[in-house]
Amino acid sequence: MRQDQELHPTTVTVGRDLVVNRLGYGAMRLTGPGMWGETPDLAGGIALLRKVVDSGVQFIDTADAYGPHTNESLIRDALHPYPNDLVIATKGGFIRGGPDYADFGAVGNREYLRQCAYLSARRLGVDRLDLYYLHSPNATDVPFIDQVATLAELREEGLIRHIGLSNVSVEQFHAASQIVEIAAVTALYNIGERTGAELLAAAEQTGAVFSPWHPTTVPNTGPNAAGIGAALDSLCAKYHATVPQLALAWLLHNSPIMLPIPGTSSPSHLDENLAAASIELTAEDVKAITDLMPRLP
Repeated sequence: MRQDQELHPTTVTVGRDLVVNRLGYGAMRLTGPGMWGETPDLAGGIALLRKVVDSGVQFIDTADAYGPHTNESLIRDALHPYPNDLVIATKGGFIRGGPDYADFGAVGNREYLRQCAYLSARRLGVDRLDLYYLHSPNATDVPFIDQVATLAELREEGLIRHIGLSNVSVEQFHAASQIVEIAAVTALYNIGERTGAELLAAAEQTGAVFSPWHPTTVPNTGPNAAGIGAALDSLCAKYHATVPQLALAWLLHNSPIMLPIPGTSSPSHLDENLAAASIELTAEDVKAITDLMPRLP
């Protein structure tokens, strides 16, 4: 194996046994406005999901809160029976009280989380969920650790193959890892926002996969926006790439456990995102992009 393949592998392993290509697909955009209701173009959504798989993507991320429920059902309509090498990750515990973003919440009691997982499996048409995330650690009805214990119970029963955590602190990640192996985490991390930096570092120590959300976001306002934009434009010209492609390439070079899940409802945008996997950044350019934002304490 070449040294660059060792440093920047083309695949990542979820839970020690599910090997997938390192650029996944986030299906959240295949819903109605504000993640409410069905996608306005059902035929187009089905065609896009099939193109995702045909293009070599082996990891699709969804959640029961997307729609709610419609996103998981769309994936089944488009792709079931699933290819043997396709991993579908979904999430539970986040709730929608209506189409307004103010109506988001979290419920974590045992009965509700069990119901979420079983209904996700039914909507997806599977007997076992490849990767199931606790969508939010912020439920107030039961302690966080009790929520993790419920997922561990479902894993022991065979409904869940691997467990993930979304938007947790490093302390919560370590506490959960004392109960059950955590195969993946997801948090906000991109060129402009590094909220998940400490969680990424903790995941690297255990081998958990890290999926950054909003992976292609770059700052377009604020005191540093002009300088960041100029630096990225220069690098885009060097690599003949768009800013989103550069953002994805930087993430893939950032850590071998990185599994970005960019989403889109556009076939051409999907092609653009997937092309980012072939961009080979120099170590100097990776550092230059990293240093565009102040380091977190």
